[in-house]
Amino acid sequence: MAVVQYLGFVFLLGFVQGNPLSEGSPAFIEDLRNARIVAGWEAQDGQIPHQVNVRMVNAAGGVNSCGGSVIHHEWVITAAHCVANRFTFVVRIGLTNLTRPEYVVETSKKFIHPRYIEIIAGVQTDDIALLGLDRYIPYGPFVQPCRLQNSETRNVDYTGVRFTVSGYGLTDDLVNGGASSEILRWVHLRGISNAECLRWYPNSGIVQEQTICAEYYNNTAQSSCQGDSGGPLTIVDVDGKPTMVGVVSFGSSAGCNSPFPSAYVRPGHYHDWFAEITGLNFDWKSEDLEASQSSEEKTSEEDSEEEQRDKPIVVDFFLR
Repeated sequence: MAVVQYLGFVFLLGFVQGNPLSEGSPAFIEDLRNARIVAGWEAQDGQIPHQVNVRMVNAAGGVNSCGGSVIHHEWVITAAHCVANRFTFVVRIGLTNLTRPEYVVETSKKFIHPRYIEIIAGVQTDDIALLGLDRYIPYGPFVQPCRLQNSETRNVDYTGVRFTVSGYGLTDDLVNGGASSEILRWVHLRGISNAECLRWYPNSGIVQEQTICAEYYNNTAQSSCQGDSGGPLTIVDVDGKPTMVGVVSFGSSAGCNSPFPSAYVRPGHYHDWFAEITGLNFDWKSEDLEASQSSEEKTSEEDSEEEQRDKPIVVDFFLR
């Protein structure tokens, strides 16, 4: 078993939670993948206004970084493995550049899902957590909450659906001299079924109904990676706005440039727990969204007709 020093941590390359590591085995993204959104693009200001950056401090004073999303003025959603066995968190909000956030909030209020075993940490099925913020964060052009997948669509098969995943990290592998990116990056991925995902991870007991898996969209290098954990996987919903259908959790020990899919936790499975922790209801009905979209389209059509009525009649005198 080899011991590797990587990004300030020592890892045993050979076993994760007692299971042999192979190219087809799930691996803790923060330990075993290169740190970046791979083969993606830099985000523009306000493009992904729910994205946050979370810096975590452990008992020994070590610091590492994850992603997360604003879901309310005082709440952020992230991955459980990002906050497990860590005690202080610095959340940067309203940013595409890490050096210029609109808000910086320090908090120690973490809530890990009860089925996730914190002392073990690492790759687990219910890899989801909430951070309570110590101040009220107002919304604006660069800060907006992300709508969570609702409970009625929690088990939808997203095979072939185009996703967007975003986060921060290295611009290239460490061995190639890559440096940490200050700019938020994003990339498209394509959904695959859990049955297909299990063909890539045949010995995994982690891929369950709470899991979404996604592969590259049109370039096998496209993926989420270390530093992206806890960040949002979104779709464009019927109203043209993003809905978070996954929280970045794990990928393959083969590396993020490999064609192996990455895995995400479906927030639609956890609405009862969200309500218990926050006192807020993040669930919603798909029919309400469709009705709202229909109403907006009708209003737009009426506005368009009114604009046409108000326009002066233009006559082409050459056609008499």
